[in-house]
Amino acid sequence: MTTPYSLTSALSARIAQVIAADQGWIGFDAFMALALYTPGLGYYANDSAKFGTMPSRLQAGVPVAGSDFVTAPEMTPLFGQTLAAQVAQALQVTQTNEVWEFGAGSGALALQVLDTLEAMGLPLARYSIVDLSGSLRARQQETLGRFAGTVRWVSELPDTLQGVVLGNEVLDAMPVKLLARVNGVWYERGVALDPAMDEQQGGGAPRFVWHDRLTDLRPPVEIEGVHDYLTEIHPQAESFVRTLADRLTVGAAFLIDYGFPEHEYYHPQRHMGTVMCHRSHRSDPDPLSDIGLKDITAHVNFTGIALAAQEAGLNVLGYCTQARFLINCGLVSRMETAPLAVRVQAQKLIMEHEMGELFKVIGLYKGEPWEAIGFSQGDRTHTL
Repeated sequence: MTTPYSLTSALSARIAQVIAADQGWIGFDAFMALALYTPGLGYYANDSAKFGTMPSRLQAGVPVAGSDFVTAPEMTPLFGQTLAAQVAQALQVTQTNEVWEFGAGSGALALQVLDTLEAMGLPLARYSIVDLSGSLRARQQETLGRFAGTVRWVSELPDTLQGVVLGNEVLDAMPVKLLARVNGVWYERGVALDPAMDEQQGGGAPRFVWHDRLTDLRPPVEIEGVHDYLTEIHPQAESFVRTLADRLTVGAAFLIDYGFPEHEYYHPQRHMGTVMCHRSHRSDPDPLSDIGLKDITAHVNFTGIALAAQEAGLNVLGYCTQARFLINCGLVSRMETAPLAVRVQAQKLIMEHEMGELFKVIGLYKGEPWEAIGFSQGDRTHTL
């Protein structure tokens, strides 16, 4: 039986081996990738509960661990139903009939989109899910059983693809590099083994510490001031968008996540960076502890995503807050006919102090230009 302790111990030992083989130091992006995606052990590769509305649940009358965080599709079905209106328009405009979803989580979003498109009389030829997590894939297959003939799972992109791409809270889970300005000098912040740990006497899982190395890497903008400053750059997320641009021959992509445009992301006052961990619906800033048992994320620099997309051949459809996007797509009218409990949850999608303002939506496209309903009002592309 795998316990939290044994999982963390095994994953920490694996990471320690990688560090030792790499001369005692790895960048934080490498550490984050190992912590989240090591087969069978990483947070997204093990079988722990992740998505849901409650930090604990009852099993045979006994409280057991529940979920670590809730995403919009688990919060309310109105999220996916509303997003489906934008998907439907994109499919019709681009004359395609396939949806590609990256990081499908519990499968809730896919189910909501498929159900809504079917009700609109727009059944899909195929709904393709790209997800590296075997445990999550099993949950998705159970959730999407009714659409077994439409949904397929793939582990990598084909050479070319057409259709509408969806990614809800995908970019924030892509590994980031940490850059630290200390006493006016820039370093890449990485991870090393704790030299104070005496493995002969202490035993247990290896412990990790932060370790900085001089670097030529810099944030994309100059950081005003002389104070110490910690931040991230996002080469993997930007590489993902470039790959998508290279493979998508015609269609559109809608990426939804928490983040900022560049001038806000690298504001002088944001001096502690944005890396954060999530477990049992609580947040903490220490990714070096409880490895494999909690999510590790970073906010998205949407300017970097837009520039990477444009440089690789995609164009920007629009960029706005999640609140404005969902309202443009008809969320309010759906709320009017929904039960009270559903309306209450749906309000969190658009309230400024909940998800409405922090979460953003960026739309990208390949082909002829068109006006997406999700950005018809409140478009903030000019701020990127």
